[in-house]
Amino acid sequence: MSEVIIAGIGATPVGEHWDLSLDNLGAKAMLAAMRDAGVMRPQALYVGNLLASSISKQANLGTRLADNIGLTGIETFTAEAGEASGAAALRMGYLAVKSGLVESALVLGIEKYTDMVGPEVDAILAHSADSDFESTEGLTPNGLAGLLMQRYMDQYNAPRDAFAALPLLAHTNAVHNPLAMYRKAVDLAAYQRAPLVTPPLNLFDVAPYADGAASLLLVSDSVLFRSRQKRPVRLAASSAAIDALALHDRPDPLAFEAAALSLRKALQNAGLGWENMDLFELWDATSIYGLLALEAGGFAARGQGWRWLQESDLSLKSELPMLTMGGNKARGFPISAAGVYQAVEAVQQLRGQAGENQVPDARTAIIQALGGPASTAITHILTTL
Repeated sequence: MSEVIIAGIGATPVGEHWDLSLDNLGAKAMLAAMRDAGVMRPQALYVGNLLASSISKQANLGTRLADNIGLTGIETFTAEAGEASGAAALRMGYLAVKSGLVESALVLGIEKYTDMVGPEVDAILAHSADSDFESTEGLTPNGLAGLLMQRYMDQYNAPRDAFAALPLLAHTNAVHNPLAMYRKAVDLAAYQRAPLVTPPLNLFDVAPYADGAASLLLVSDSVLFRSRQKRPVRLAASSAAIDALALHDRPDPLAFEAAALSLRKALQNAGLGWENMDLFELWDATSIYGLLALEAGGFAARGQGWRWLQESDLSLKSELPMLTMGGNKARGFPISAAGVYQAVEAVQQLRGQAGENQVPDARTAIIQALGGPASTAITHILTTL
């Protein structure tokens, strides 16, 4: 089996890209990744996307985007796993290179959310929930998260401010991220004043939907010498797990079992433990999801994650920094592309290219993306060579 090397990375700023088409957005990220790797032509393109067929009226996205940059003749597929679609595309690329079926694969996570506005967008976003019992009843992704937060507060007697630590951390770290949507620190007073979005979620509990594209060029170790990258990063493990799609079908909706399982599998496959990790990019599409992902990772006992957050240092100089470039909350949330942004940001850290956000001597990173309320969970581990 081949080692999988990340030879190139590229990403656009996250935001409202009214002036860029889906083609333009994808081309910017993919060509940047190819240039970073030494302009190697990939043998395959794997695209992660959730909304293009509904919002941009474009399916067969992999073929369109490959054709747009002159990559006709290669293999292309589009992965869909809810909001974790980008991470699913990364897993597809990992498996293709790891197995030896291809020597190089371009991975792209892309979302053009702002091509449509209004209530129709909320209805489309709800497609990743259960269509029989959740989305048809008007539940949106943030609506589901609001139900989980309310249940957590009631079941574990958690105060309203219990969820503030993650968004405050994200905004602090986004200040120096040039690709971030919101480069401004936020204090607890601002969090407490924020208007409600889906009670009890307030504005700072919810990551802002946005446009963005991020890309990686994966190669096997046998062709690494063709890359000009002087600090290559290895994709050491990839794992995925699912839970029941509908929350009411789970024994305990506050237990993110798929997140826990995919974390355990990734660590086992890499032959590593949490003590080996230098940073963790968790999934903070909402603050309650981030907290439940931490409990799934074993950082705190069930129902004690909010206390653990209040007592822990997760800053860039801590033992295990998190959300090092602002996470979904402050970097911005390009929905299914966010899982690839996590990977790009982890590579920047491991290369020593994270600027003022650099985690000292970072050698190993773990990233996790969730589709829905951890209906799908995909985890990757990256290490330096």
